[in-house]
Amino acid sequence: MSSIRAEKKFPPCESDIADDQVKPMLDWANDGFLPKGEEGLKPTHTADSNPLDHQVLDVSLPEYFPSAKLPRVSVCRSRAVPEESYSREQMVNEVLKNKRSIEEFCLSCGKMRAVTFHPLFEGGLCQTCKVEQQSKCFCVDCLDILVDPGASNNARYLDPWRCYMCQPMLQYGVLKRRHDWSLKLQMFFTNDNGQEFEKPKMFPAVPAEQRRPIRVLSLFDGIATGYLVLRDLGFKVDQYVASEVCEDSISVGVVRHEGRIQYVHDVRNISKKNLVDWGPFDLVIGGSPCNDLSIVNPARKGLYEGTGRLFFEFYRLLSEARPKEGEDRPFFWMFENVVAMGVNDKRDISRFLECNPVMIDAIEVSAAHRARYFWGNLPGMNRPLCASGMDKLKLQDCLDHGRVAKFGKVRTITTRSNSIKQGKDQHFPVIMNGKEDILWCTELERLAGTTHTHTHTHTHTHTHTRTHTHTHTHTQRPFIRSNIRVI
Repeated sequence: MSSIRAEKKFPPCESDIADDQVKPMLDWANDGFLPKGEEGLKPTHTADSNPLDHQVLDVSLPEYFPSAKLPRVSVCRSRAVPEESYSREQMVNEVLKNKRSIEEFCLSCGKMRAVTFHPLFEGGLCQTCKVEQQSKCFCVDCLDILVDPGASNNARYLDPWRCYMCQPMLQYGVLKRRHDWSLKLQMFFTNDNGQEFEKPKMFPAVPAEQRRPIRVLSLFDGIATGYLVLRDLGFKVDQYVASEVCEDSISVGVVRHEGRIQYVHDVRNISKKNLVDWGPFDLVIGGSPCNDLSIVNPARKGLYEGTGRLFFEFYRLLSEARPKEGEDRPFFWMFENVVAMGVNDKRDISRFLECNPVMIDAIEVSAAHRARYFWGNLPGMNRPLCASGMDKLKLQDCLDHGRVAKFGKVRTITTRSNSIKQGKDQHFPVIMNGKEDILWCTELERLAGTTHTHTHTHTHTHTHTRTHTHTHTHTQRPFIRSNIRVI
């Protein structure tokens, strides 16, 4: 599009290598977009033209526009079965005029023989586009080809930006939002395993007369959310051994559970002999810190440095706690971490734990988004979530008297203060006395599924400290309750 506006023509490239094809364009950009310069890249409008002539969706694009998607040739393509090649323009024509099903095509590049579904919109994805780590946004090509020619240019003048997922209409051009997109999105992540592992061993049900209180090892325990959920579900706990280094979190567990938890502090100091003395364990749970795994952190160190290495402490202790050869007893475990991690880190964690993760989002059982990966052998982990009667599904249900929610649900809340703000315009989520306000700590506690003042202790009264502990330990309660219920 830029070369067309600047009337710049590039000679055809005989090479199939993407870098060779892009090099002339990079050289042109580095030389200052000669001969017209940057002014030549700007869109032109005639005096009598109206940028909103087209009846397009009420959206505006962000200032950054990713480069056009370049279809890549899969090295695994079978030569025996030729693939019918379509551009996205041809795909749109086939769907609109020839009434072909868009599910037959890759929505990203237009090729036939899609290998899976697009999780948000009707249409498929080919193998290449399914694994590409590119920005999945509404780029210039997406709007002009899939919605309407000129839609991207018209959308520049619209504010605020509302994407096609947030609009009331289901279809614009060939871009049609799925009715069951939330379920499809979960299925997409669940099925995108990449590795094949043996199915976990299934344990027979223990007769009621033979059941005994369980012994639990909780690593990176936080504020004892695991114990809280087990108690809610009616489990009898013989021993709950928790590894936690935050003194504020430990004080919450000690006060709220009246000393029933055995704290053992740093996970790195737990030895094989300790596990023999404390065990045998029936359930091992944990979620190592995600700071160095989350791609949101630009200074992340990955799985093998910083706090990322603590995953291997979970793996070490899980391996030691498993039943030894000849021990025929039920044993369950679960590991949790952030969804927004690098592909290689996710693959390596799966390789060590010998299973693929299940993605679960707290939005199904609470009033806040919080997608997480769960690895484990709990039966039915990949089933759809079902809210219980105690879950508060709307933000208004979590607020104190006299406060009104501006949103039905809120985005993921972290230790960063700006995570409380919602939407592009960064609005606070609550109205009180006619003014916007943040969420109070008691409301954050309800948002996570616990009672208000749950984190109030003599050492745990500072707002920031409570919020920090709350967001990193407490929001797992809906997940854990949903998964452990089936044991």
